[in-house]
Amino acid sequence: MDKDNIVIQLENVCFSYPNAWPVLDGLDFKIGQGEKLGLIGSNGSGKTTFLHIIMGLLSASSGTVRIFGKAIETERDFRKVREKVGFVFQNADDQLFSPTVLEDVAFGPLNLGKKPEEARKMSLETLEALNLNGFEDRVTYKLSGGEKKLVALATVLVMKPDVLLLDEPTIGLDEDTNKRIIDILNSLDISYVIVSHEYDFLALTTHDIYAMQGGKILYNGRSESLHSHYHKHPNGKSRHTHSYLERRP
Repeated sequence: MDKDNIVIQLENVCFSYPNAWPVLDGLDFKIGQGEKLGLIGSNGSGKTTFLHIIMGLLSASSGTVRIFGKAIETERDFRKVREKVGFVFQNADDQLFSPTVLEDVAFGPLNLGKKPEEARKMSLETLEALNLNGFEDRVTYKLSGGEKKLVALATVLVMKPDVLLLDEPTIGLDEDTNKRIIDILNSLDISYVIVSHEYDFLALTTHDIYAMQGGKILYNGRSESLHSHYHKHPNGKSRHTHSYLERRP
């Protein structure tokens, strides 16, 4: 990969929670422009911690985080990063805090210094693009789980990020909302990393899969190779296969 095309790079990053073993242990990772990557791993393996390190929500104990070729070290650095790298939290309630949908979506543009009229225009355009017309005056906390997830995605996409990080974006969602998110992601021409346990979802939205193991990120293969996984049946879990004929090019 051409170094000029690398948008995020972590080099020898380590992190431990207090009184715990290392969660990230000499972790190396990079993603280039336009790459769409999936990240899998067991619960507690460090996937969310990895995303939080990139966003500056946690500080690495050692190693280097580079965003667009620049080493990011201070909170001021990370504030600049958050203007270009969007993060969708696993729990939408962690992302939505304003009384109405419009206020939530407009918060980011206003925080960047946009005038209220421009922030409103940007927000309405984003809601329309996500087929959320008429949601602007909805009370945020009264939305369904799927609606909250879509609005949370709108609060990030309104900022027109260069890179998107998504932490379990479809967990607990119904099939229709799941498909809407797949369609939205496939329409984007930016880089993104998706943390998910749902192999079907990753096969339909990413190009390559990585796995978190032993505090490191290891290449796991092309997403199109995800032909088998565990699926819950009434009598437990059994392995089965899919052809993924509907996978995008």
